[in-house]
Amino acid sequence: MGLATRCAAAMAAALCAGTALAQEPQPYAERYARTCAPCHGGAGVSALPLTPSLAGQPAFYAITQLFLFREGRRDSAAMTAVAREMSNDDLRGYSEHIGKLPPPPTSPADADALRMERGAALTQRLHCTGCHGSDLAGGRQVPRLALQREDYLLHALRGFRAGSRVGYTPAMTEALAGVSPAELEDMAHYLARGPAAKAP
Repeated sequence: MGLATRCAAAMAAALCAGTALAQEPQPYAERYARTCAPCHGGAGVSALPLTPSLAGQPAFYAITQLFLFREGRRDSAAMTAVAREMSNDDLRGYSEHIGKLPPPPTSPADADALRMERGAALTQRLHCTGCHGSDLAGGRQVPRLALQREDYLLHALRGFRAGSRVGYTPAMTEALAGVSPAELEDMAHYLARGPAAKAP
C-alpha cells in the first residue's frame, strides 16, 4: 500500500472514530499519532509530497490553520474533512501538541550552492526575516519556514503569488508580486535547507 493510500485510509479511520473520541477523550499525543502522523509524520516531519512538516510550528499558528480548515477557508478537502469534526478544545489540544514537536533535526544534504545564494539574497531582499524571524523559525501566528519541505514551500509561495492562498493579510501576495517563477524555486530551495531553526 502506497504512502498516499495509507494517508487517506488513516484519515478515513480518524473520521469514523470521531464519535468514540468524543465519548472517551484521549491524550492528544495519541490522537495525533492516529489522525495526523500518517500524513505529517510521527515526529511531525512529513515524507509525503506536498504535505507540510508540522515539526516546530508555533502552536498559535497551528490552531489558526486548523480553524481555517474547519471553517472551509483553506483549500484542502482532506484537512477540512478532518478538522470539521474538531471542537474548540480539539483545536487547542492538537495545536498545543504540534507546538511541542521539535524542529526537523537536519537539513537536506543536496544543497545547490548557487541556488542557495540566490535564495538567501531574495529572502533578504523581501525582508522575510522581519516576520518569520532571523532564523526563519516563525513565532505565534507566523509559520516556521526553515527546513520545511521544498515542494510544499514552492506550492505555498506560488499560491500566495497568485493570490489563491489565504493569508491573514495581503502581505504575502504583495511581497511576492513581481517575483519570477525561477526565483520562487530558488527561495523554496534555500528555505528548505536554510538556517537551522531554534527550538520552540
